[in-house]
Amino acid sequence: MATALQTIEVHPAGEAVASVIVLHGLGADGTDFLPFADEIDLCAIGPVRWLLPRAPVRPVTVNNGYRMRAWYDIFEFGAQTKNQLEDDTGLRESFATIHALIDREVARGVPAHRIVLGGFSQGCAVTLGAGLRYRERLAGLVGMSGYLPLADTTAAERRDANALTPLFLAHGQRDPVIALDRGTATRDALKALGMAVEWHDYPMEHSVSTEEVADLQRFLLRVLQA
Repeated sequence: MATALQTIEVHPAGEAVASVIVLHGLGADGTDFLPFADEIDLCAIGPVRWLLPRAPVRPVTVNNGYRMRAWYDIFEFGAQTKNQLEDDTGLRESFATIHALIDREVARGVPAHRIVLGGFSQGCAVTLGAGLRYRERLAGLVGMSGYLPLADTTAAERRDANALTPLFLAHGQRDPVIALDRGTATRDALKALGMAVEWHDYPMEHSVSTEEVADLQRFLLRVLQA
């Protein structure tokens, strides 16, 4: 059974007609993306609820076992090879936890096709892994400065419901944590699966830029009005 997440929620004045879930990066917190709820104007959609879950605290191997908020363990930084060792168990636990969070939103009255799932860095990886494996169609997926996890099993494990879900991918051209070529490899792999990928790269490092937020707002307005 998936563990319930501590989740920061920003509720609209009226009954929510759509929800946006944003997953933070390694060692960060849901509060990092609280500004999104203020900066991104989705008034044209109607009342939108923002959900900012907090990853569990766990030891992270690459940081000498130091305990921090992490969606899964990281065994080595900067590995760009196809044979990079991944925390399969931790990733799949997080996929299940995010699926449970989406299920809860559906139970609260927001249908899956009115829910956007997004994330930054580690949160991007979980977004792509969980989103493509979710059984109902989502409104869109947003991947910021991250990569596709468990890439070798994605084609076999993705669900037909999200085969054509719109996807926003963004990456920093000077990212020293997850290199740009890993982002473009993710883009190309998802395009090869027939995904509708909207790609952006920006003159920044491992961060989020003002231009990216503006592009993301346009994407959210488009997919939530569809």
